[in-house]
Amino acid sequence: MALFQKILVPIDFSRHAERALVVACDLGKQFQIPITLFHAYAIPTYPLPEGFVIPSPETVAELLEKSQAAMNAAQVKATSLGAPKVESKMTEGVAFSEIVRVAREDGFDLIVMGTHGRSGLKHALLGSVAEKVVRKASCAVLTVRDPEHKFERP
Repeated sequence: MALFQKILVPIDFSRHAERALVVACDLGKQFQIPITLFHAYAIPTYPLPEGFVIPSPETVAELLEKSQAAMNAAQVKATSLGAPKVESKMTEGVAFSEIVRVAREDGFDLIVMGTHGRSGLKHALLGSVAEKVVRKASCAVLTVRDPEHKFERP
């Protein structure tokens, strides 16, 4: 019996997430573990002095259509990489909290995700989804760093 039964793979369509997908598919293939690709999206809002402007329904529909197309492509790639069973899921919300929530509610025991490798001021300003997931997830988290990414000193 494998140590892990279900793998969650957060996808943000970056090369870092693509590298994590390769690692997750390899684990899935070796140990016959199903993987679920997951994308959390936020509807963009634009602040103005009078309040916030939200995008039109057409813009939101286009955003969702493009995200779904990218998820479908990732699912095809995961299958071609040998993952035994691949599902996908998308929700609206803040990425780290949605990843943690879905992992907990759906009973995942491993999250495999990419890290952008930010440090110093970039990290302080932008934060790290991976770091927040590692701190708050109720299951194991494997972060995958792009081997071509140069280490940044703080």
